[in-house]
Amino acid sequence: MYNNTSNIVLKGDSMNDIYKKVVNTLSEGKSISLLTEADASEGSVKSGIRRVLTDTGYVTDGKGRNVSGVIFERTEDGFSVTEPFMPEERLIVLGGGHIALPVSVMGAMCGFKVCVVDDRPEFAVKDRFPDASEVICSPYEEGIKKLGIRPSDYVIIITHGHRYDADCLRAVIPGTMPAYLGMIGSRKRVSAQMEMLKGEGFDVSRLDSVCTPIGLDIGAVTPEEIAVSIIAEVIAYRRLAKYAGAGRSFAETDAEIPVLERLADLDAPAALATVVRAEGSSPRGAGAKMIVFADGTILGSVGGGMGEAAVIREAVSIIGTGRYRLMDIDLTGDVSSYDAMACGGSISVLVEDLAD
Repeated sequence: MYNNTSNIVLKGDSMNDIYKKVVNTLSEGKSISLLTEADASEGSVKSGIRRVLTDTGYVTDGKGRNVSGVIFERTEDGFSVTEPFMPEERLIVLGGGHIALPVSVMGAMCGFKVCVVDDRPEFAVKDRFPDASEVICSPYEEGIKKLGIRPSDYVIIITHGHRYDADCLRAVIPGTMPAYLGMIGSRKRVSAQMEMLKGEGFDVSRLDSVCTPIGLDIGAVTPEEIAVSIIAEVIAYRRLAKYAGAGRSFAETDAEIPVLERLADLDAPAALATVVRAEGSSPRGAGAKMIVFADGTILGSVGGGMGEAAVIREAVSIIGTGRYRLMDIDLTGDVSSYDAMACGGSISVLVEDLAD
């Protein structure tokens, strides 16, 4: 399932060490995958589980496309699970005007790390963008250089003038292309800009890949409606292969960066629960993680409800034992097991002690 990449076989590495490697790789803007193999559905973590890190988060879907989704397979007696981890997805908003305000709010709500760049001091103010992780006041070219565009970024060009839009394209197009690049503007003005940039020698195929006019065509008029159309298009590129295109990953994992960071710096007895398979209308997808501490407190979630409560009980009982167990949980409303939970589907959750 892996692409041709370098593998790191993990022998005797603690979970802290494993997730430190994961978090450090993600902080460099790179992806990484963790393969976990077990010969049985439960047993000793140290003797029964093998792990391999590979230096890309991409696995194939059988059609040659790179898919950043969890792959779970049952073997004769045990199982294997490949978990891809991708860098934190940044929504880079170039321009801090009236449309940028709802774009920033909606982007943060959808889990993006929002970064705003504007060359006007009165617009590039953190108080104006409380949902943004970073607000940069500088010429657009300098702001783009400072951020360093990554393949996992989503870039929105909505500056206060077509001249500045063109400057942004001049700064982005020659470098690493983001997962999404969209630019606002009327078809006539955009067409003229593209012809100008092509005449300047910029890569035609890259210019043609820019989503412009920006956003899905939903008849948007107000700044808030336009923001909805933009974020909807960004989500399509984030989630759907037909938009992302062959050869590039698209996000299909529920792993959360704060949980990974806590795993990298864990200093208390705990167990880890990971959703390795999710089918039907399960509340969390494959890759979701929950750290369970000895007193029953948690960080993260595997879906809530009675199913999560059962996982927490199992996790607390495993802490300090050095063992793991694969749990299969039915969420279809079986009264005898989970008190008619509202969700449907089923999940498999790997629960393991985090002791060294």
